[in-house]
Amino acid sequence: MREGIARIVGVQPDMTVVAEAADGEQAVEQFLRYRPDVTLMDLEMPTMNGVQAIQSIRSHQPDARIVVLTMYHGDEDIFRAVAAGAMGYLLKDTLPDDLIRVIRDVHAGQRAIPPEIAAVLEQRASQPSLTFRESQVLELLATGKRNKEIAAALGISGDTASAHIKSIFLKFNVHDRTAALAEALRRGIIHIP
Repeated sequence: MREGIARIVGVQPDMTVVAEAADGEQAVEQFLRYRPDVTLMDLEMPTMNGVQAIQSIRSHQPDARIVVLTMYHGDEDIFRAVAAGAMGYLLKDTLPDDLIRVIRDVHAGQRAIPPEIAAVLEQRASQPSLTFRESQVLELLATGKRNKEIAAALGISGDTASAHIKSIFLKFNVHDRTAALAEALRRGIIHIP
């Protein structure tokens, strides 16, 4: 995938690919070494995910122009990337002409969030968000832990763990663990490798 994108970008008369990276740590290292005008970033990478890499890059260069190019289209994935500082967000099935247009727009200092991605962000804003503790509980639910195991892992009572689970169900408008996990996966709140 990376090679194909490099070819698409490399044939543009006004663009040059200066570096590539196979993981998040390399992405940060290559950015700091080459200081590209625009960086394309995936979200799912080994050693450091894309959101962490964006945060690291922007801690060194707050005006870094980063476009996320990923297969993740859940509202939480999009929100986290934009909150970290991504100026553009594209799915990997984006047409080459659209990719090039977005790179140029971001280079010019514009945000480039396609309407369908903006609509997902807008919808997310109207949904109740999970608390930090609810997110922790959800992550443990995703590993198959029962209420008692969740309580023990988090140092809380079983009743408190149950209350957090009920709150998650309410916020997701579901009635069981399977449905809650399906909704969390759909929205990009959790990822299962």
